[in-house]
Order: sequence, then structure tokens, then C-alpha cells
Amino acid sequence: MKLLVDSGSTKADWIAIDENGKVLFTTQTLGLNPEVLDKEEIIARLDDKFDISHNKDKANFLYFYGAGCGTDRMKSFLSEVFRDYFTKASVSVYEDTYAAVFATTPKDESAIVCILGTGSNCSYFDGKVLHQKVQSLGYIAMDDCSGNRFGRHLLRGYYFNKMPKELATEFEEEYNLDADYIKNNLYKEPNPNAYLATFAKFLIKHKDNAFCQNIIRAEMKDFAENYIMQFENHRDVLVHFVGSIAFYLKDELEAILAEYDIRVGTVLRRPIDGLIQYHILNK
Repeated sequence: MKLLVDSGSTKADWIAIDENGKVLFTTQTLGLNPEVLDKEEIIARLDDKFDISHNKDKANFLYFYGAGCGTDRMKSFLSEVFRDYFTKASVSVYEDTYAAVFATTPKDESAIVCILGTGSNCSYFDGKVLHQKVQSLGYIAMDDCSGNRFGRHLLRGYYFNKMPKELATEFEEEYNLDADYIKNNLYKEPNPNAYLATFAKFLIKHKDNAFCQNIIRAEMKDFAENYIMQFENHRDVLVHFVGSIAFYLKDELEAILAEYDIRVGTVLRRPIDGLIQYHILNK
């Protein structure tokens, strides 16, 4: 049995397939970002799902594609956790960009591949190898155009009294905006980046509001200039996207990137289905 996992900071999609590619079960856990979780919390999230805990000794292979796995240290840490848990499985841990590449890019083609979800990332795939120009410093310092960045802008706009009154009223109705509650989620609870990203749904819902449009436009321009344009061939290849932010703001993304002569290719909400086909073909 192969376990295929596509994990962001908010959630992780799990699919188990047999040697012929038949789906045995699918499930979802909370995100398993090793940059913000310790071993005990990761194991607790695995144990919380019956399909995973019940079948952990049946897994022969685990292919994990995850946010926060961009450094050797994080890959090593998470691999060790998984080997202790899935005792009979050969474990492979990749940064989440590889899931996006395998799901969006035809074999042997080159492309720039981006993730816009809870966090953000951008790499160039030359058809064989993944190349990055920017090493992530995490959600506090980076993650342009991500869900957590949008959440940060909305909270700041609300608390600095810059959010239009009618929008602020609706914001209050949809979320608990008590300062102590917010600070507890930001500084004491796990996954503060995922908490910030929960506000992105509000921004997408009100994307035609001028206040929200300004946030979206500014973040997309920052992402283009700080990430995509690091690659000299950004006008020569398609730029593919994976993630809920890219998926639900596809029209805005295409329009803004067109200003830089950047061509948007495939846009997927999640890459897990594409990963099934990839692993069937490469078993």
C-alpha cells in the first residue's frame, strides 16, 4: 500500500492506493508543517484519523509532499517522525512544490510552478530538476500573496480603522475579533499561519470591494516581483499555480500577471489527484 500525502499548513489530503493504483481510502488531517509543529502534535494528528492509525502497519511506501519541508533539517525531522509511526514503510519527504510540479507540468516540460494557499512558494522546474531562487523564511517574513498574508492585512485594516465601515460590520459578524482571542491564536496556539489564513475567505468573498481589491493587487504584484521575476525566463515559460488563493482569484491573477507579460498556465485548487496519476505511472 502506498500513502500519498499533500500537506499544507491548514490541512493534509491523504490517499492510499494499491500497487495497481486503486484507491483504498482517502482522508484528511490537519496540516503537518514541521516548521510549526513538534513530534507529539504531528503524531496526535495522525492518531486522530482512524484510517491512518488503523492502517499504519500496512503501508509499504509513504510519499509526503508538504509545506515547511524546504530544508534538509525539516525533511530529516519529519522523515524520522514518519519512520517511527509507519514502521514498515519506506518514507520519502518532499517540499510541497514537487506535488504542484508533478500535478501541473507535463513530463519533461519546463515551467515556473507556484503555490498560493495558506503559504506561498515559487520554483522553476527544468523538466528534471527543481530550482529555487528564494529560500523561505516562513510566514512572518515572507509568504507574499498567501492566505496568511491576506488575513494579516484584514486584521490590520480592521484594527487600524482603515476597513470601510460596512465591510467592518460584516467582518465582525463573521469572525471573533476580540483582541485576546486573536492574540491567543497568534501567539499561543499551534499553526498561527493557518489561523490567519482563515480570514482569506472573507477577502475572496468581497474581492470586488475596493479595499479588498487593493490588498489583492498589492500582494499579487509583490509575488510577481519578489518570486516569479527572480527567474530570467519568466516570460518564456508558462507559470502554473496550485492552491486555494490562486484557484479562487484566478481571474485577478491572470490580469495582474499579464501586466508583466507573464503567462498563467494550469491553476489547480489541490494537486492530490494529479499525484495519483504520477505515482501510477512511476510505480
